[in-house]
Amino acid sequence: MTKIDFRSLANHSVRNLTPYQPGKPIEELERELGITSSIKLASNENPLGPSHKVILAAQEALQNTHFYPDGGCYELKQALSKFLSVSPEQITVGNGSENILELIVKAYLHKNDTAVLSQYAFLTIPILLQSYGVIANVVPAKNWGHDIHSMVAAIDEKTRVLFLVNPNNPTGTFINEKDFITLMQSIPPHVLVVVDEAYSEYISNSECPNTLKYLSQYPNLVITRTFSKAYGLAALRLGYSISSPEIADILNRSRLPFNVNTIAAKAACIALEDQNHVRNSIALNNQGMQQYKEGLCKLSLDYIPSICNFITIDVNDGIIAYQKLLHEGVIVRHLKAYGMPKHIRVTIGTPQQNERFLRAIQQVLA
Repeated sequence: MTKIDFRSLANHSVRNLTPYQPGKPIEELERELGITSSIKLASNENPLGPSHKVILAAQEALQNTHFYPDGGCYELKQALSKFLSVSPEQITVGNGSENILELIVKAYLHKNDTAVLSQYAFLTIPILLQSYGVIANVVPAKNWGHDIHSMVAAIDEKTRVLFLVNPNNPTGTFINEKDFITLMQSIPPHVLVVVDEAYSEYISNSECPNTLKYLSQYPNLVITRTFSKAYGLAALRLGYSISSPEIADILNRSRLPFNVNTIAAKAACIALEDQNHVRNSIALNNQGMQQYKEGLCKLSLDYIPSICNFITIDVNDGIIAYQKLLHEGVIVRHLKAYGMPKHIRVTIGTPQQNERFLRAIQQVLA
């Protein structure tokens, strides 16, 4: 039988792709090392999980799993429309916000077009660009954050999209409203500005822009958000975007009809209603952030100030610290793939989980 090299038959941009590496699951760690009672602080998940009301709604929705989902997600779009005070025609829903980002690349970028993004931006974005043969113009970061003026200068005649992760993952930095306005006023009107706001619910800094209020002024603005973080629905994979109706129409033409399942859609509707759970999640996060800052100060460890639900710490060698922490039953994220080999990113957990991490990092760095 003739041996076929199926790798060589694949698209060039895909076969040379380095896949995204998610945080190690607890089950995998415990299976590999034979330990128990591990904690995962690697993927910026909500330690409270979803609210009880959401769990009940998801369980009820299971009764209808023999029916295909509502392909248009009418109920969810109506709920988001009311909650955000936007038109349902401005909303696109997807299987996580990553799905929305892919729809944008699929719909608006051709092979050999360029897209502008910042160094240290969410790693999924350059992976998506490469998989579609798009050239990424990566702009060097400034103090771990986005250099707006350099990003504008990086736009060329082939640029169709500029990606702005705000607040940024994995650094936790953000651009202020003044810089955001400068960016929007400087961008050519045919270039889409995609603002990834996965951590929007955690923002308490008044200098961070409320991008929703700029949608009517800038029709090239697209905002992406997710239910995976503050709402605690990471496993259900549900994200959405808000844009002009014209852009939303194109994105909705690009998506598959059943890219959001019934359980996720129903859970998200109830999650929007249960804002008390979101407030509790934010309060716990604020408490944990202060706990981390005080603990890291005592350990004389430098960190990047963050407004998200994680903190990025300089431990001199991120991979070594990551591996040693695994043996302590603590899963964090090393950032070598981001070009930050000295750092680890640590999710804010419960007070007990935070304390366990602080004890573990003190021990492994001793």
